[in-house]
Amino acid sequence: MSPEELERAARAALGEVLDPELDEPITDLGFVRSLDATADGVVTAHLRLPTSFCAPNFAYLMASDAKDVLSALPGVAAAEVLLDDHHDSELINRGLRADAGYRGTFGDEAEEDLEELRRTFRRKAHAAAMERCLGLLLKADPALAEEDLVGVTIADLPATPATRSLLERRADLGLSTDPSSPVLVDDRGRPHPRDEVPFRLRFARAVRISIEGNAHFCRGLLRTRYPESAADQTPRARAAAHGEIEENAS
Repeated sequence: MSPEELERAARAALGEVLDPELDEPITDLGFVRSLDATADGVVTAHLRLPTSFCAPNFAYLMASDAKDVLSALPGVAAAEVLLDDHHDSELINRGLRADAGYRGTFGDEAEEDLEELRRTFRRKAHAAAMERCLGLLLKADPALAEEDLVGVTIADLPATPATRSLLERRADLGLSTDPSSPVLVDDRGRPHPRDEVPFRLRFARAVRISIEGNAHFCRGLLRTRYPESAADQTPRARAAAHGEIEENAS
């Protein structure tokens, strides 16, 4: 594999790494500052974040996930991920280079379980994706009442990016993706009672708006900190399709 081919494969792999809080690929957010591949299979990626004080646990998760997907690529002999311009860059980069893990990197500061943190954000991402799909159904059919959403199954959803995202988020939580499964469920896959639907929908909508608003804000912060990052940012397709947030590079 040529360096150019390896670099393209590496960029595609990084597109599978999500910011845990924003539920978007780090490539779309513009967090990948540079990516280089050599003829002998060494891949080096530099990451950048909107501020120097972004939460260290989030920063470590993204950098560690990036190294994992790059290391797993065929043709990669070695992968190095470096986090630039963060107050814990030196510590995180040293830990990644040594494959020390989160606790090995942060020592006594690593009090929380990163996997539980990841699962918390997966629950939020699922709620947002679920509301996004159901919101589109309500927009498409004004006669459809919120309470009627209890009868909506995965098979009733159109083949759209929003639906694909929901299926991915359900799979992340171990929820059923069978076409006959109800869409409106909690993070354990349990359907909500009909009389609770409006409340559950409002809660999920608040989660979605929070996630999308934070992503919009972080994109702006990154462009302010690194003006050249505007060219690397891709608008959130799911948000644009929902008509909630308009992204631009200005």
